[in-house]
Amino acid sequence: MATALTRRRRRSALRTLAFLSPWLIGFGVFFVYPLISIVYFSFTKYDGFSAPTFTGLRNWNYVLGKYPFFWQGLRNTMWLVLVMVSLRVVFGLGIGLLVTKIKTGLGFFRTVFYLPYLAPPVAATIAFAFLLNPGTGPVNHLLGELGLPQPGWFTDPDWSKPALTMLAVWGIGDLMVIFMAALLDVPREQYEAAELDGAGPWQRFRYITLPNITPIVLFAVVTGVIQTMQYYTQAIVAGKVASGKVAGGGEAFEPGYPNGSTWTLPQMIYNLGFQRFDTGSACVVAVLLFAISMAFTSLLLRRRSGFLQGD
Repeated sequence: MATALTRRRRRSALRTLAFLSPWLIGFGVFFVYPLISIVYFSFTKYDGFSAPTFTGLRNWNYVLGKYPFFWQGLRNTMWLVLVMVSLRVVFGLGIGLLVTKIKTGLGFFRTVFYLPYLAPPVAATIAFAFLLNPGTGPVNHLLGELGLPQPGWFTDPDWSKPALTMLAVWGIGDLMVIFMAALLDVPREQYEAAELDGAGPWQRFRYITLPNITPIVLFAVVTGVIQTMQYYTQAIVAGKVASGKVAGGGEAFEPGYPNGSTWTLPQMIYNLGFQRFDTGSACVVAVLLFAISMAFTSLLLRRRSGFLQGD
């Protein structure tokens, strides 16, 4: 009897593994193997062409101690994670709330707010660099007409990250759609009961809307953190356009213009691995980027119970 039960359990386990095998193979080939390889290469001298040579902690000491741009890139990346993700979630939720309240022309406004998200990142960044050009851009011209300060935007280290944040908030359509779906799923009976009890708009949002959509807010924050930790295209394109080195022409371009203010960890990986051919040091930054992303995600998921209670 026990032997027959064991055989049935073994067959069930094998059947389960057979169904899971496509995912397990993909996970192993495209995640586990690259991760192990990157960790291994971080301890070697490797240029991507010759055979790697084990060097111990030399790459780690170089990146964390001697490489002059690591900590600046880390600060910029953390700034973007904290500010950009927060504003995208707030504006995405705010626009979602606004659109769900519109009675006439809902489809039109939903389309208008969603269209910017469909713009290719490179094209959108070039357009923003033109609009925010400190000398000829229409934004600074309008600010000057109103007697307001005219920032340097992508040419000013103090304004380059806020300009990138404005670009990210402009393309808020993805979060708007997600939040709209969550808001429309909140039971109307709860709002009606709250109104009968005399609850105002803020109380209804605080005690009804937010607890119902908190899992979606958590999802938006976690995915936003992961995406922003990989922030690369918009920052490097904005730097190239603002510096005037767009089409190459034999001119070397160091990412992070102006003055390293848009320098991020993904740009550092590209710079070390594909411009300097120091693949070992690039793998160190990649491992650190993965570890920081995992730490952020774990912290947010640990706070899940607090989020669900609206704390």
